[in-house]
Amino acid sequence: MRGSRNLTVFYDGSCPLCAREIAFYKRRKGSEKIDWLDASRSKSSEVVPGLTKDKALARFHIRSTDGELVSGGAAFAYLWAALPSFKFIGRIFQAQPFSSCLEGGYRVFLKIRPLLQTFFQKRA
Repeated sequence: MRGSRNLTVFYDGSCPLCAREIAFYKRRKGSEKIDWLDASRSKSSEVVPGLTKDKALARFHIRSTDGELVSGGAAFAYLWAALPSFKFIGRIFQAQPFSSCLEGGYRVFLKIRPLLQTFFQKRA
């Protein structure tokens, strides 16, 4: 039924940086209404229909309450809008031109993510 599902967050729990960030969000008010799925633990090549494990580990994804798969900066905006303490910023980043800026920043982050992962692995 449309709108009856929880927001689902797909994340890479094997990435120390990602795991820390998700732990931060899970401690926020409203996080109990979100389904958190560690894609790195998936035994199948497909985490959910339409989302392969490789794609889920390479880029941040959510499934909206309407069942739509969303990735990248837009996925972060959805997540933020679902958490009361981030709702305002999430709404801002769901609108243009901010959504394009967020996606651009996220794409830059993806290029430096391997370096950050190495840094955080050494600190763990």
